[in-house]
Amino acid sequence: MLSAVPARAQNDNFFSSIADLFNPNPASRQPPAIDATPYSVEIEVAGGESGIRNAVTQASNLETLKNRPPSGAAGLVRRALSDFERINAALYGEGRYGGAIRITVAGVAPNAANVFDMVERARKAGPVPVRVDVDPGPPFVFGDIRILDATTRRPLAEGPSLRALGLEPGESARADRVVRAEAVLVDFWRERGHPFARLTGKDVVADHATNRLNVTLLIEPGPVATFGTFTVSGAEFLTPGFIEERIEIPPGTLYSPERRNRLRKRLLTYQAIASVRIREGERLDPQGRLPIHIEVRPREPRYVGFSAKYSSTDGSSINGFWGHRNLFGGGETLRLDASVSWFGQESEAVPNADPFGYKLAASFVKPGIYTAQDDLIANAAILREVTNAYVREGVTALVAVRHRFDDQLSMQVGVDFEDGQVEDTTGTYNALVTGIPVDVFYDTTDNALDPSRGIRASATVEPFAYLGDSGAGPVMLKAALAAYHAFDDDRRLILAGRVAAGSLVGVTDLYDVPPQRRFYVGGGGSLRGYDYQSASPRNAFGQIVGGLSFFEASAELRVKITDTIGIVPFFDMGSAFATEYPDFNGMKYAAGIGLRYYTPIGPLRFDFAVPLNPGPDDGSFGIYVSLGQAF
Repeated sequence: MLSAVPARAQNDNFFSSIADLFNPNPASRQPPAIDATPYSVEIEVAGGESGIRNAVTQASNLETLKNRPPSGAAGLVRRALSDFERINAALYGEGRYGGAIRITVAGVAPNAANVFDMVERARKAGPVPVRVDVDPGPPFVFGDIRILDATTRRPLAEGPSLRALGLEPGESARADRVVRAEAVLVDFWRERGHPFARLTGKDVVADHATNRLNVTLLIEPGPVATFGTFTVSGAEFLTPGFIEERIEIPPGTLYSPERRNRLRKRLLTYQAIASVRIREGERLDPQGRLPIHIEVRPREPRYVGFSAKYSSTDGSSINGFWGHRNLFGGGETLRLDASVSWFGQESEAVPNADPFGYKLAASFVKPGIYTAQDDLIANAAILREVTNAYVREGVTALVAVRHRFDDQLSMQVGVDFEDGQVEDTTGTYNALVTGIPVDVFYDTTDNALDPSRGIRASATVEPFAYLGDSGAGPVMLKAALAAYHAFDDDRRLILAGRVAAGSLVGVTDLYDVPPQRRFYVGGGGSLRGYDYQSASPRNAFGQIVGGLSFFEASAELRVKITDTIGIVPFFDMGSAFATEYPDFNGMKYAAGIGLRYYTPIGPLRFDFAVPLNPGPDDGSFGIYVSLGQAF
């Protein structure tokens, strides 16, 4: 779903700031330099290795900024001189420590006495010629690696292995591996309760006789410590004790940067809080405990915004919303939504039905109603919904209490109510629904809109006190599991998979279940390439009626081509079934390719999917545009 939250009206740069959400480099809009000096650049790298050439080209300011000419001859010379250090660092990054770099500007070295005269003479004839010649030299590998105690200068009794550090002898001696090893060393000791662990020195020697890089790292672990007292500042916009009640780290707990980071992440889930800064004390208290200070800043309490969704199979919608992030000062949130939708095609179940729908909704959350881990949730809506299987008008409401067991696991218990008028293939009738849904959520992913690691699971059990003509007794069971695995530290190659299933148990007749509570599969949220709800049971006339169970599965390979562009080949499968449990007869399959444009607020998704075994009522393709990954 595309969405944006505008800045305050008095911001003179409102439209440019919205544009910058989709521009990874706003500085590229800078005006041209005064007395611009155009130039042409030629880069030659001996040996012809594409990886080294790419590293040199990307490091060179002469190359990357060639379309932004510098100011005057002095600007061009400064740019050329800066390339020596940048290209040399790029060679180190490729494990080349014996390289030679030669740069000429207008035929002379950039530090030559007559370089300015030569540049001024050359620019009269056109772009100033610049040439960069690089001999990367031989590849180096790691040789003697020593990790020593900074105090005793002796090997430490424990620590990460050379494999974990990325410094195994004989492996490519890339400079970034040494830098990464320094961070891994410090993190190793901090994670074991040493908050003052630090690298005090290093000795990196390139042996040109053997083409080996010898590395000595000096680490000072410092003392073991526990968490001490927590102090808070900047929280005047919240009720007294709001932050303190949610710290959940008793003094005397072994120091852990992971636990400190989880605390920060948890506090940021409250919409009223804009930023959280956690500062560790510079020294331990007399009890050997580390004092911690938390600084918080508020967000603007009120906000307005809009969202839009387009799908060639599901229909389109536009939504406007207003919200308050701190309604009564205790982190309460209130959001009001008003949306209109257009189904985009004729409903199979209700021909000639008006394709326009609407929804007026309100959602309220009250944190900490019993303990700091218990939140009250209340949602209500008035709506008109148009689908292939039914058209309904009515009201819905949900009141629930959510309990957070820890940063990954939570459970919610509530009361579900729905009443209104529904029209489907069998006619028009009232469909009253009341149930008690119990939801469990488990999430270890690293990002809400673009996860690269971890799993995300949910399960729902809802016994119904009243489910249309089914009366009391039926139970809805539903579960979903998604998993994500990044193959590299830069998250440029990610395998993602999702599986979901559900069942209505205790129902004797499909038509006793209100159509909006049956299961449907098809469309951008479940089975791409197929029309909305089309992979679902049909009646004798070929009209969609929905099912008592469903199964879905998807797999994606998310490949980043550049920092902002990615492609995603994917495969989907699924269907809804008339039986109480999935029997996997009539499964539908689809495949497609997606384009991702990565913005600071999340990836913009464009998916194109085709059905692999379409039926006579299925389309030939589907197009989906939204913000965030498909799952």
